[in-house]
Amino acid sequence: MPTSLKKKAQARRNGPVRGLLLLPLGAVALLGGCANNVDRMRTSSIPMQDYRNRHPIILAEDARKLDLFPPRDVRGLDRHTYGQVAEYGRLYRTTGQGPIQVFIPAGGYGGSDRSTIESIRRALAAGGAYAPLEVTTYPVVNRDLASPVRLSFIGLKSKVADPCGQWPSDLASGGSVQGWENAPYWNFGCSYQSMIAEQVADPRDLVGPRGEDPADTEMQARAIAQIRKGTDPTTDWKYKSTDISNIGSTQ
Repeated sequence: MPTSLKKKAQARRNGPVRGLLLLPLGAVALLGGCANNVDRMRTSSIPMQDYRNRHPIILAEDARKLDLFPPRDVRGLDRHTYGQVAEYGRLYRTTGQGPIQVFIPAGGYGGSDRSTIESIRRALAAGGAYAPLEVTTYPVVNRDLASPVRLSFIGLKSKVADPCGQWPSDLASGGSVQGWENAPYWNFGCSYQSMIAEQVADPRDLVGPRGEDPADTEMQARAIAQIRKGTDPTTDWKYKSTDISNIGSTQ
């Protein structure tokens, strides 16, 4: 057999083998691309420099405090202070535990009267808090300032993990190129997160939704009765004619 024919036959025999050898290399490349995609999907979509990662809101057992300023010339609590303590009792019933501490300023404040303590106890009970009271005094540092009667209990509270006002790096970064990164500064969003954490009435709402309330059976029965009569069950809103549509017209 001539040499050229032998080379063609050998190439014909080796062709499928080379194809089989190249196939795993291509498959490995495809799998490598899939692996990169998997890693990309596992990476969080929120960058680490985001304020939700730097200043997260957490739930913790912390002191819930209330400062009271009852009038000196009134025995017990006035109406305004009584309402504050009653709302504080409802807060204790939702998130509190253990005793409620009452701190009285030492040195003769109107709130040190026994009637004030009893009024605080009744107001707490009106809010649903029947916890024992631990009454103690604290020294007054500056007598020119009003010294409150402070209530405190340990309960579930939402707050920011780290205190605000931290500046680990210079915003201007005049001596480096750190400010060229076009990234949010460290303290960005901390006050916003703190405000949200303080405004939450029940910290458990940040973890999961509340259970559904029972359905309004009277409303359902009324709608079903109207449908049986062939009338429209929707609410008929009554309003008076206004000239709002004529505002800005040339008439």
